[in-house]
Amino acid sequence: MTAQAANTDTQSTIKRVSNSEILDLIRYGDLRELGVMASAIKARLHPSKTTTFVVDRNINYTNICWVDCKFCAFKRRLGEEGVYILSFEEIDKKIDELLEIGGTQILFQGGVHPKLKIEYYEELVGHIAKKYPMITIHGFSAIEINYIAKISKLSIPEVLKRLQNAGLSSIPGAGAEILSDRVRDIIAPKKLDTKEWLEVHREAHKIGMKSTATMMFGSVEDDEDIVAHWDCIRSLQDEFQGFRAFIMWSFQPNNTPLQKEFPNLQKASSNRYLRLLACSRIYLDNFMNIQSSWVTQGSHIGQLALLFGANDLGSTMMEENVVSSAGVCNSINAQEMIALIKDVGENPAKRNTAYEILERY
Repeated sequence: MTAQAANTDTQSTIKRVSNSEILDLIRYGDLRELGVMASAIKARLHPSKTTTFVVDRNINYTNICWVDCKFCAFKRRLGEEGVYILSFEEIDKKIDELLEIGGTQILFQGGVHPKLKIEYYEELVGHIAKKYPMITIHGFSAIEINYIAKISKLSIPEVLKRLQNAGLSSIPGAGAEILSDRVRDIIAPKKLDTKEWLEVHREAHKIGMKSTATMMFGSVEDDEDIVAHWDCIRSLQDEFQGFRAFIMWSFQPNNTPLQKEFPNLQKASSNRYLRLLACSRIYLDNFMNIQSSWVTQGSHIGQLALLFGANDLGSTMMEENVVSSAGVCNSINAQEMIALIKDVGENPAKRNTAYEILERY
């Protein structure tokens, strides 16, 4: 497939890219040409040249987790030094600070606490929804939902419906990592397998609850694993159109158990990130939104991602604890995002969780 062919496709019926074709582009595609192809698809989907961002805050309500993912430097086991569960008062203070800067969303997730049941989560979500009805609660990864169901002796649909009734709006794609059980058995053997992760999102989509799809690359996966991951989420998106966006970031090895096990692991290059980002835009033909990951890549590569298919800069991220635990501490505010977007000739806009435009600049 060439850039010329991609441009021609935008004017006619779009042919779905096969797994073998995207694998070939990952391995042999010219980086600049991949950018042209991805940009052509982005222009077709977003002809107004609007690039969005959201003002939100990550609230990690607890760092206590029994899952022991080898790529995580944030988690603590129950009883270890430094463990916490935020009080409702502490959470309220964080939301008050978010509202002061015009925030509209909290990304709410924690470790997988071994003892917290559905009643805790219902009370927590209900408290926030009642006190802050203007804030969208985007929270709880698939592994959290799955474990709440197990410890509470409920089905996954029951958990999702009860949390939805309490005020949960949507769920993030966290915990996907690479949807290949070969990889998952190495980096997170206690975590959900591919089928279980997809099941949580499928059940959410069935009740009208939207979610996002994510991918963490750069650990022990190969190109085939990456394509298998994209195939899984593209297939599920065909069923319900329940994913609002795809977000991809690179594994940050510092301070993680996986780095000790595989000492030669290095952070993925910017070239690799942009190559995979462009290929995701080419392959994921049923996803409207592709998000840039400035949190792991820094603001300049995050900006360059807008020329490789991304149409969203993600969150200003008032608070971030998980990636920073691995020693990566990039930061950016709304004005800087607006400047980065304008600098590449696009039109910046603040959005909400549903990708509805709130303000243009």
